[in-house]
Amino acid sequence: MAIQLKDAQDIEKMRIAGRLASEVLDFITPHIQPGITTEAIDKLCHDYMVREQGTIPAPLNYAPDGHIPYPKSICTSVNHVICHGIPNDKPLKNGDIVNLDITVIKDGYHGDTSRMFYVGEVSPHARRLCKITYECMWKGIEKVKPGVKLGDIGYAIQQHAEAAGYSVVQEFCGHGIGKKFHEEPQILHYGRPGTGLEIQAGMIFTIEPMINQGKRHLRMLADGWTVVTKDRSLSAQWEHTVLVTETGYEILTQSAGTPEKPSFK
Repeated sequence: MAIQLKDAQDIEKMRIAGRLASEVLDFITPHIQPGITTEAIDKLCHDYMVREQGTIPAPLNYAPDGHIPYPKSICTSVNHVICHGIPNDKPLKNGDIVNLDITVIKDGYHGDTSRMFYVGEVSPHARRLCKITYECMWKGIEKVKPGVKLGDIGYAIQQHAEAAGYSVVQEFCGHGIGKKFHEEPQILHYGRPGTGLEIQAGMIFTIEPMINQGKRHLRMLADGWTVVTKDRSLSAQWEHTVLVTETGYEILTQSAGTPEKPSFK
């Protein structure tokens, strides 16, 4: 498993890319209202990235092996969509929840982050799913330091999700990131403590748990990208890009509007 440890220059570039990705989410936040289409959200984000930031939207025309090119600049996953929802002309409605997944390229380096958004007035059970999923991401992040095993991260996430009555999507995971969109290692959001690869200082990877209100099983839509819950239950996801430091971790995808770390009370 070829894992690239990042040097000081890489890390500084990744800090910039990560902050810029997060600032796209800050920019779009006031626009997430009932009646806006995800296609309009995509265009707003695309124009902000290209014209204001001078960044490249990494998802646009991204085509890993076996996939048709992704046709938009961001991913918009609404309600029972787990991930990779393609922006379209259907208006968001009051009570929807939506994940916006942003990846920008700046000076050859990728910044990758996502947040959940409430559209208008959202039900208590949808709010609880989004809150617990955010806590799951942080439970994983808090495990990050040199010497810890990847299984410890996955276990912490899985325990928190399942204790709340939810399930963890197992087919999609976090990933190393840098000059490439997806690098080694893969960061599973489930697992056994003390197993898997040992984390080292200089690693940069995403932690991005996808948590379902119902069962963990999924299906892929005919567009070849959109992944939904098989039982049509709600799904939520949050994502940060994390640097492993000598003593712990540093969140690289932070900006003025980034939600605060939860208190777990």
